[in-house]
Amino acid sequence: MNKKITIAGLGWLGKALATRLHLMGYTVKGSVTDAEKAKDLTRSNIAAYPVIIAETGVSGLVETLLADTDVLLIMIPPGLRKNTGANYALKMAHFLHLIERSEVKKVILISSTSVYDDAQGKVTEKDAPQPDTNAAKQLYDVEQIFFNTPAFETTVVRFGGLFGGSRNPVKFLAGRKGLTNGDAPVNMIHRDDCIGILTAIIKQNAFGHIINAVSPSHPTKKEYYTKQAIELGLEPPEYSQEESLSFKQIDSITVDSVLNYEFTVHL
Repeated sequence: MNKKITIAGLGWLGKALATRLHLMGYTVKGSVTDAEKAKDLTRSNIAAYPVIIAETGVSGLVETLLADTDVLLIMIPPGLRKNTGANYALKMAHFLHLIERSEVKKVILISSTSVYDDAQGKVTEKDAPQPDTNAAKQLYDVEQIFFNTPAFETTVVRFGGLFGGSRNPVKFLAGRKGLTNGDAPVNMIHRDDCIGILTAIIKQNAFGHIINAVSPSHPTKKEYYTKQAIELGLEPPEYSQEESLSFKQIDSITVDSVLNYEFTVHL
């Protein structure tokens, strides 16, 4: 029984997952990058340790973090969207070496559907990603080095666009004009389903898999974001008319065949 869970990255999703696992009877600990945040979380019954994963190496209480762990979930933000030139692959290679030297034998690596090119069309886990940006290539490289290490067994979870709680991407699109690809399908997943899928992996000991974690419903961007804006009382975004359509639609075989998981939030 995998009862001792460690979450590297107690952020928007990691903290919510830790709370759910704690309520389910698991022993949970995790990492943050700030010592004060660690103290605050520990006071909230989530044992947290300051750990910083950088291009120069890993610092902080990393040995304490990895010790006595049945399953390690890695939710380290890549930091690749800000065009800072960050080397996510190098940072994760440093962390990988430390995990390999620990007694951790089960890992869940959180990745993203952005490893698929925006023009790959309909894809499932059987389709090889064709990353064409530096960020996507780094994500895919990290997936490969973790999935193929013999030191532990890894399941890679590729989440679609995340939403839930106060987090809704339409807030960044409301009122914008001339947006493109309005007829392309959305690939989204609610935080509740993220947590449901991750707990299912742990409970079922489902390791050694690649999982596309995306809601099976795919309304168009125009339909979805217009509806979301209206529900939140925001000005809907406007999309330009286009003759050609470039898109990707992320579907999953593994969520059903391996986990037998049913989504609770539909788009």
